[in-house]
Amino acid sequence: MDARGWESIDVLLVSGDAYVDHPSFANGLIARLLEAAGFRVAVLAQPDWRSCEPWREFGRPRLFFGISAGNMDSMINHYTANRKVRNDDAYSPNGEIGRRPDRATLAYCQRSREAFPGVPVITGGVEASLRRIAHYDYWSDTVRRSILLDSKADLLVFGMGERTVLEIARELDAGRTVRDLRDLRGVAYRLGASEPAPAGDDTLSLPDHESVVRDPLAFCEMTRISHLETNPHNARRLVQRHGRETVVVNPPALPLEQDEMDQVYSLPFSRRPHPSYGAARIPAFEVVETSVQIMRGCFGGCTFCSITAHEGRIIQSRSKDSIISEIKLLASQPGFKGTVSDIGGPTANMYQMRCTRPEVEARCRRLSCVHPTVCKLLGTDHGPLKEVMREAREVEGVKRVLVASGVRMDLARRDPEYLKDLAEHHVGGHLKVAPEHTDPEVLSLMKKPSADDFVEFDRAFKAASRRVGKKQYTVPYFIASHPGSGVEEMIELALFLKRNSYKPDQVQDFIPSPFDIAACMYHTGLDPMTKQPVKVTKGLRDRRMQRALLQFFKPENYFEVRRALEQAGRRDLIGSGCDCLIPDRPPKEALERKRREATQAFTEQTSGDHIRGGPAAGRGERGGPAADSGERGGPAAGRNESDGPATGPGRSSRKQPRTRKTIGYRPKRGR
Repeated sequence: MDARGWESIDVLLVSGDAYVDHPSFANGLIARLLEAAGFRVAVLAQPDWRSCEPWREFGRPRLFFGISAGNMDSMINHYTANRKVRNDDAYSPNGEIGRRPDRATLAYCQRSREAFPGVPVITGGVEASLRRIAHYDYWSDTVRRSILLDSKADLLVFGMGERTVLEIARELDAGRTVRDLRDLRGVAYRLGASEPAPAGDDTLSLPDHESVVRDPLAFCEMTRISHLETNPHNARRLVQRHGRETVVVNPPALPLEQDEMDQVYSLPFSRRPHPSYGAARIPAFEVVETSVQIMRGCFGGCTFCSITAHEGRIIQSRSKDSIISEIKLLASQPGFKGTVSDIGGPTANMYQMRCTRPEVEARCRRLSCVHPTVCKLLGTDHGPLKEVMREAREVEGVKRVLVASGVRMDLARRDPEYLKDLAEHHVGGHLKVAPEHTDPEVLSLMKKPSADDFVEFDRAFKAASRRVGKKQYTVPYFIASHPGSGVEEMIELALFLKRNSYKPDQVQDFIPSPFDIAACMYHTGLDPMTKQPVKVTKGLRDRRMQRALLQFFKPENYFEVRRALEQAGRRDLIGSGCDCLIPDRPPKEALERKRREATQAFTEQTSGDHIRGGPAAGRGERGGPAADSGERGGPAAGRNESDGPATGPGRSSRKQPRTRKTIGYRPKRGR
């Protein structure tokens, strides 16, 4: 501020992520966008939330606080699918944990109000976006109310938000109040008990918060309506009562046009972390440091994925000139070693793919353009993408341009020439694909193509690689414990993997993310679109067995796999037969791991760390002081008394009274 001659700032952006001046990081992109529009912007990255003093460092913002938990929901960032604290945070220096609170949006909003009462508080980002209405929260196993009510933010910006944030800044700068901005697209806001809720043909009422808490069918109906109202060209305003208050969600912002996309990505990013971090590594930055995003959005509509819900179904693409200009800039930077690590986006091969009938797109409410079949109106031409890929690899100073984003297999198979270019020039031995499962019913619930599609794509990719003289493989990603998948379905998936000689290095445990359709299935046991029952796996032991089955070939998983097979009555798969998943006798590595786990469990029982509030729970590091303001959710952790443990069910086997101080205590729902 001193160097620029500023006595004050216009906007203070607060983020749970380290500050990286790169277009893949929201705090860097929004800061550059506002700066380019003439606003004085400061960034407060990963502040100590235990007091409001860091919020006062830059003085009182003239226009507003912009609050974001970061590029991820803070609870997913902190905890694994088993509700255990993660060992690292990819968005923090050196991967250090504990640099942001649980439910960071709540803590940051509260500190903003404490620091400078009266300054508008605008929240956004993934966490706020996906929690804008009542939602199921996996970590507390409860239905929480809209984050607007707990954070008390003046406005919530959902979706990607560039155009909306810029409009908010300009309107406030022109003298309008934050209440005057309630008609903007892409915002949600709360109404007090005395304020009338909007009504009319352009407004739909969602089941109220109290109903969705007690009635699974009401929760399903809320989910169904909210997902059908995500097309910005025909979405209606949504209204949801929360006791005496009301949450209003306006239609989403319109997608950015190509020239707007080009403008955003042409901002003068340094593409570096802030110098104050010195030599510290920021793992998430290292992944994208030499990558180039060419589009955003995804029309896949996978029910377990938040990309479509946050970025939208309409593909927004940059121009070829904009992409090539960024690659040239990247190639000219000191230290560039000649490899563009990724040229893609949420999906590698949806560039410039749009509905061929704009008038139909404007009224379409289909949740996926590719499920159950590829829509006949969807433009699936890979021509523009092949042109970008060809010119990218011809840029001076560039040796290789890789595709590290996942490839949509059902689209790629439609263009053998694209597959050839991919195999010959853009794959460094392994290509990411995401079949996710093999069971037809599970795949239908996921909105994913059949397992045969993966087999045919795998065969075609390997054949294309052989034709260009390369030996390359697909890296398939699968999910364990997704709704619809029980132990029996996972055993069949394990058999599929063995028969096709696949040994996945990485597997995913399903985590119900707020707002997602699959999260509704997990919580209610129903498909919200059909109201039909869905098999759900919730027990920790069953979830561990499903994960182990995906890697049945690992000796350390032997006992979990054996338990699963015996439980399912499939002892025929234990032995030396060609279809058997594990041998009859446990390998030495499995016995050694069992001994280590028993020793570790005994050590933890006798250390005292199993008591909630002790070092293992980490509330002093994560959650800060317990609810020192009396506000619902607390200033730091954002939890109320009924939310259960901070670190999940790491329950000691020692017999103890079930008190609120024992890890794993979670009050029964409805009590």
